[in-house]
Amino acid sequence: QSWPVYEEVFNKMHELAAFLDLPRFPDITESCFLHPDMLCMKYLMEANLPDELHNWTCRVVKKIGIGEVDFLTLMPGNKSTRKVKYDVLAAAVIVVVLKLLFLLDDHYEWLLSEFAEERNKNNTEGGPYFEFKKWYEVVKRALDVEQKKLDEEKAKYLWRCEKPLFYSVKNKSKVLKRRQMVVNLQNQFGKLAGSVQRAGKPNPSSFLLSWSEENTDGSCFHGHSLKGILQEKCGLLTAMNPDYWLCTVKLCNEKLCGHLAHYREVEFPQSYHFVLGLFSFLLRIQPSYIHDEVCMIEHKLFNKKLYKKLKYNRVLRK
Repeated sequence: QSWPVYEEVFNKMHELAAFLDLPRFPDITESCFLHPDMLCMKYLMEANLPDELHNWTCRVVKKIGIGEVDFLTLMPGNKSTRKVKYDVLAAAVIVVVLKLLFLLDDHYEWLLSEFAEERNKNNTEGGPYFEFKKWYEVVKRALDVEQKKLDEEKAKYLWRCEKPLFYSVKNKSKVLKRRQMVVNLQNQFGKLAGSVQRAGKPNPSSFLLSWSEENTDGSCFHGHSLKGILQEKCGLLTAMNPDYWLCTVKLCNEKLCGHLAHYREVEFPQSYHFVLGLFSFLLRIQPSYIHDEVCMIEHKLFNKKLYKKLKYNRVLRK
């Protein structure tokens, strides 16, 4: 008994839709919750990142065309198109934007953080500048607490159905009585052990982490400004950072390898791994799934430059 793997559930869902011969699903437009722009807004809030990053995620989505209706809308049985993992895609867009602005190479983001910290000391007007280091410390602290809670819940989880099963009407009263006895014993042992007993099921929520701008401890970064790391060029705000590192130069064959790219933690910067870990926790999936989507987005975003580089390398080999 174990928790189902995301990839298995995802594949079974599409197999079932194809088996039932379902028609094309309703169009996913910009006003739909599954659209990358909407999901990016949600996960930016949950990851405690500045609201201004949403403009950048929208630019990336528009640039590579992953917000188009035909790309997003599910057509069961169509094997020619790649199935969209909506939440994973949105998280990957945010990761790419963070790489564009902060590089996430375990060096540049800390330099920007020191620069923002100095500017915040003399900042008397407007909101504070976003400090990556401070954000990292706040989010990591909250993430560690939530991860510990999750591990405890998994350890205490009882693999049984909520309603008892009985195979005949005669045994119904015995089964119910035995079940009630077990529940009573569990509650008594829980009180003796000093563990807090839940009164009932908590209300469902789509947010695992919540941040309030009303907090006076400065733990909410939604209203923080990115001006400290941006520069105006030809009427547009661009990143001060001119560099970018690719997760992989060449994508794998997804049908053969099962993944677009291979993710090994030791081969990537810790900042990048932390951001992947944050979103993998929020989505309850392995970081490698988000890494795959990041690689796909990067290749769409830098397709022309990659093509020129590969072509140049082939000429050199000849």
